[in-house]
Amino acid sequence: MRLLYSALLAASMLLVQPLAASAASVVARVDLSSQTMTVSYRGLVKYRWKVSTARRGKVTPVGSWKAKWLSRHHRSSRYNNAPMPYSIFYSGNYAVHGTYSIKSLGRPASSGCIRLHPDNAAILYRMAQREGLSNVRIVVQR
Repeated sequence: MRLLYSALLAASMLLVQPLAASAASVVARVDLSSQTMTVSYRGLVKYRWKVSTARRGKVTPVGSWKAKWLSRHHRSSRYNNAPMPYSIFYSGNYAVHGTYSIKSLGRPASSGCIRLHPDNAAILYRMAQREGLSNVRIVVQR
């Protein structure tokens, strides 16, 4: 009986984990192969935008994270004080943020962050502020 209970508990945990990722009210899902972001709000797709992720030799990690912190006028301490407007940090030094290199959107060009048009970054940033960081999920997939 104890073995059956343990098996049922383990199976239920596997089912609950994907639900936790979708429980966030804002989900920004990045597809590395198409260089696009799809933003869903409460389960409904609201936006689809071009992004730039890591160029050759750099990495944009694959996975799912809660947003950690926001920085409206951030500048990179690693890359020559480069502007990173409307930054949403989600994993260490990785962030979703605006870029002024908008001609590069739609193809890999970053050092690992997820770059958006500044207007789109502002929309996502305001959604994160309104909903709260614990309700924002960044999902990166191949």
